[in-house]
Amino acid sequence: MAEKKSKLAEIKTKQTSQSVEGFINTVKEDQKRTDSFVLLELMKKESGEDAKMWGTSIIGFGNKRYKSPTSGREVDWFLIGFSPRKANLTLYLMINHKEHEDAIKRLGKHKTDGGCIYINKLEDIDLNNLKGIINASLKQIK
Repeated sequence: MAEKKSKLAEIKTKQTSQSVEGFINTVKEDQKRTDSFVLLELMKKESGEDAKMWGTSIIGFGNKRYKSPTSGREVDWFLIGFSPRKANLTLYLMINHKEHEDAIKRLGKHKTDGGCIYINKLEDIDLNNLKGIINASLKQIK
């Protein structure tokens, strides 16, 4: 049986040249802005990648072409990232939530949905545990 030919999918959220620090400085809430700079440094250190803006509000680290095993379609996306949304800080970690359920439960006050982790502020969570989850995510996708 012939292998499905891959096709690069066109998505709306793409890497841009917008300034990451400039974007974070536009975050109105002081706590969220401060937490965003902490996440920026943490994710940069753990990934070894520079931060880039993806779309207008997501900060991503690294770049990987993901391929759907069912459709064969490919998409360029970041390895890990976050966004200081109005309601919370959204963490984009490409991690199997079921496989790392215990670590995620020990994270602290958070919610998960659709592959994302949502936190209100960094003081609500264990940063060392978050570092472990980030590293598990990076190992899983590299």
